[in-house]
Amino acid sequence: MNRKLPDYLVLGAKGMAMGAADVIPGVSGGTIAFITGIYEELINSIKSVNASLFRTLFREGIAAAWKQLNGNFLVAVFSGILISIFSLARLISWLLTNHQMLVWAFFFGLIIGSAIFVGKKIKKWNTLTVLMLLAGTTLAYYITIATPATTPEALWFIFISGGVAICAMILPGISGSFILLLMGKYEYILTAVKEFNAMVLLVFGLGCVTGIIAFSNIIAWLFRKFHNATLALLTGFMIGSLNKLWPWKQVVEERLNSHGELVPFLEQSISPARFVELTGQSTLMLPILVCALAGLLLIFVFEKLTHGVGEKA
Repeated sequence: MNRKLPDYLVLGAKGMAMGAADVIPGVSGGTIAFITGIYEELINSIKSVNASLFRTLFREGIAAAWKQLNGNFLVAVFSGILISIFSLARLISWLLTNHQMLVWAFFFGLIIGSAIFVGKKIKKWNTLTVLMLLAGTTLAYYITIATPATTPEALWFIFISGGVAICAMILPGISGSFILLLMGKYEYILTAVKEFNAMVLLVFGLGCVTGIIAFSNIIAWLFRKFHNATLALLTGFMIGSLNKLWPWKQVVEERLNSHGELVPFLEQSISPARFVELTGQSTLMLPILVCALAGLLLIFVFEKLTHGVGEKA
């Protein structure tokens, strides 16, 4: 594909949007990749890191291997992701601490719009696609209610955490950040990003690279062999993840974080009326609805853009 500098800047911006989503437990960078029209190219580009690529490198040189890898595309997207993660980690932490319900509401609307966006791409509905939709919804919902674990901080487990989390990060609807939360490593990795703990980040990054190369081959195969069923599964993932993003929560259990602060550990979704009854916070209702609507409308903006200049990137 013949791309120019403005196209790569657009790709970088899409990568930044993916990075911002990946920082938030409950939102998947894969969702952003899908709605911005780069998901399948991203998966296929990552999948090209294999023995064939190294044969091309040794036989035909760096230029041929770089072209086979779709290197310019990957550099643009992953540069955006890294810029976003390292520049937005503190901001996202602050927003989640001070305006959590508004953040959840925005992404709740975003995921509803994303589920509609992806679901519309399913060309044929049959028994298999319906089963995949139900399976994806059930699995994602179960993940949102699973109890976070207490796990070791040894480097071998950090490597495993990176491999598992990155698989979720490239699946629309399943949040890599939330998987890290379930594995007891979300706050640990976020702190490592903010403090730039090089050893932890290096080991975590190696786990991510290993996991994403292996998993991208599976996703690419599923798209090639079972395109509609795979889209239905991903749509189900998005629908099931909505429980995590429901703005009105009741704290069931709290815990002490690494700074000795009491923070929510287990939460359950409740009705807005029940939330007002428990907290007396009725003034947030309008801002929450506005944020949810903004997230929903943003998807329709992305959809229009993918039919314009954004689609070329």
